[in-house]
Amino acid sequence: MDIVYISDLQIETVIGIFDWEREVKQVVSLDIEMATDIRKAADTDDIQFALNYKAIAKRVIKFIQESDFFLVERMAEEVAKLIIQEFSVTWIRLRVSKPGALRGSKDVGIIIERGAKASCL
Repeated sequence: MDIVYISDLQIETVIGIFDWEREVKQVVSLDIEMATDIRKAADTDDIQFALNYKAIAKRVIKFIQESDFFLVERMAEEVAKLIIQEFSVTWIRLRVSKPGALRGSKDVGIIIERGAKASCL
């Protein structure tokens, strides 16, 4: 199994349960790891056989910017579902964090894994 990743993808969006959070955009940060088989892309040196992380990032940014979530849990589930369905990813580990959400902490958030790692081979 090979992993393509996107680290610290920062996106402004409406997220949170408090009244003030519903009125301002906040930054969320995503770390995305996706299982794939890179061998054909590596053998041919051809982008058409690679998992296109730029296209994934653009789609995730658009989706989150146009969404309105109360919980990072729901955001994570929806983003994972989107990537699996639209980009044929068989396994994903997604970390969603809200920087500055908890006083005294750099950030808070969740990490989820969906799909099967071995099925990408």
